[in-house]
Amino acid sequence: MSRPTRRLVIAVRADPVICGHSGEARNLAEVALTRGFDDVRLLTWPIPTLQAAGLPLKPLDRLLPYSPGITVERPEAVGDYRVPDGRHLAGLTGRLVELLAEPVPTVCLSMYLVPHTQVINDAVTAARAAGFDPQVHTIAKAVGSDVTNVIRNCLREGRFGAATVLLTTFLASDEVVAVSEYTRDEIIASAEEVDAHCGTAFARQCRERVTVSYPPIDSSAFVDPDPAAVDAALERRGLKRDRYVLFLSRVARAKGIYDLIIAYGQMRCRDDVKLVVAGTGPALEHVQAMAKEDDRIVFLTDVDDDEKTLLMAGCAAYALPTKPEPDFVETFGIALAEKGLAGGGPIITTTTGGVLEAVGDAAVIVEAGDIAGLADAVDRVVLDMSPQERRDLEIRAREHAMTFDRVAVFDQLFAAKPL
Repeated sequence: MSRPTRRLVIAVRADPVICGHSGEARNLAEVALTRGFDDVRLLTWPIPTLQAAGLPLKPLDRLLPYSPGITVERPEAVGDYRVPDGRHLAGLTGRLVELLAEPVPTVCLSMYLVPHTQVINDAVTAARAAGFDPQVHTIAKAVGSDVTNVIRNCLREGRFGAATVLLTTFLASDEVVAVSEYTRDEIIASAEEVDAHCGTAFARQCRERVTVSYPPIDSSAFVDPDPAAVDAALERRGLKRDRYVLFLSRVARAKGIYDLIIAYGQMRCRDDVKLVVAGTGPALEHVQAMAKEDDRIVFLTDVDDDEKTLLMAGCAAYALPTKPEPDFVETFGIALAEKGLAGGGPIITTTTGGVLEAVGDAAVIVEAGDIAGLADAVDRVVLDMSPQERRDLEIRAREHAMTFDRVAVFDQLFAAKPL
């Protein structure tokens, strides 16, 4: 077998994790094969480890395959000592050292500073110390929860040492990017807080170095779905086109699911449209218990990537009333952009975090946490909005979402790399 000439390694929580970043990794990997990379590796976690972590996972028997040239690596833990995280990190880092030992020009991209950027930094340091002289360029992409969950928690709890480690880890990469302008602003604000307490200079470095790279989306998977396929998918689920409001996301408090369930009970349109909650997540059981007496609320916990597009295209409205929580703020909203591509009923959402970057001016906006306002917005979309107004929103949403097409995002992120 011939040695590859250019390699891309992405350290990420890959499929089957239900997470926007697993989709990002897939999309960047696929485009890389058309842009001069002949070997692409997704360095990720063993599936039993993901299951044990309680992460929401897609049905394992319905995962989409990757193109030839893309290899998903799930290194097993190293040794049998009783430090689970350390054992798995050793497996990930060690496998990357093996790849860097080969004389192949390599770009390493990480999503999540802890642990994936840490894995890449440690592997590069080890490979250089061992004398392998790796030809490597590193990119650290700070995703939303790196800041809104991890760093912000450190600052709230006064753990400035941990925040310092996170920012140092981030800035140690050759290139540092954020998933949205909102995320970039939050990184700088967090760095300013650390600087004020510790006398460091992280904020200046972040202002100078951090750029924005939005999540890449495979627009071809969403645009113009076959109407017959939409109708068939809805029939299988006992649904009808334009006769349901769709919530399709992780079922968690920060996504506004509790607000939506309560608001649905107040809607004038509830006799005309069902509420479909598609997804899994930490709040699922509680939300199901809340809604157990309402036969107009339908839960779908086994939606795969293909069906997601069809459900979006057939809905009367798509509601994602995300709201800021201490442990999570929506820093972009990939599902919102995907919905814009798929068409169907208008998007109803909030101004939380970076949501407006995802939807532009093509959504109906309500204030986060305003349950009555949410009910009114859905009623207006379903009962009062004219077909022309709905169509105008659909066209604008698609035009805006096309700016996140994976080819354009890849070319911007990987333009003129030194390898």
